Amino acid sequence: MKLTTPPLAPKVIQALAKLNVHTVQDVQAMNPCRAFLLLKQAGLSITKSVFWQLVALGSLKTVQQLAESEREYWERQLREIPPVALFPPQDEMEHFMRVALFQAAEAAKLGEVPVGAVVVHRGKIIARTHNRCVLDCNISHHAEIQALAAAGQVLGNYRLNECDVYVSLEPCAMCASAMIQARVARVVFAAPEPKTGAAGSVINLFENKQLNSHTALLGGVLVDEAKQQLQAFFRQRR
Repeated sequence: MKLTTPPLAPKVIQALAKLNVHTVQDVQAMNPCRAFLLLKQAGLSITKSVFWQLVALGSLKTVQQLAESEREYWERQLREIPPVALFPPQDEMEHFMRVALFQAAEAAKLGEVPVGAVVVHRGKIIARTHNRCVLDCNISHHAEIQALAAAGQVLGNYRLNECDVYVSLEPCAMCASAMIQARVARVVFAAPEPKTGAAGSVINLFENKQLNSHTALLGGVLVDEAKQQLQAFFRQRR
């Protein structure tokens, strides 16, 4: 069922179309909370009434038909939803991830677990690093920690709120916490880390509201290439 006017304003329908949301089923799949926040991220000037229109559409009701318990439920969902963001086009994300994968390959040459990280500021790479824990005898020298430190030096600020981090492997708890503390805008990772991943595999620190998180998360970019790289490394080690 296509989105129509009413209940949504034409500008809202046009903005949703740019997010590939064209039908009621698309609203349901995306989640009304996420759709509403992404509309705001896109710069659309909208009020809370649009949120309730999206909730009603997803519930196959009118706004007037929403029960008080439903309103309380969706208010809570809106408060608790993890940070959302508009991410760059796929080809752009793949470009930066390939740089991270190259860094990961450099780590493997040194006998380090192949993980690479890249920090992008306003579309430009300002830091590119890889694991150096073994070489430096320093457990904190994960690719992400080094990338954050290098980017901070470039910008003269430890707060990286206008930066994106691309990393070839899902961050651990140490690295995820550091990126949250740095207020990185977006984190994009390739392969999941089922043993220690802190971006959804074991725990998701990025969605923990107690940490006052600001960072939106996206995984799975060039996941096959990243997995192959890791598998080749550990196969060789064995």
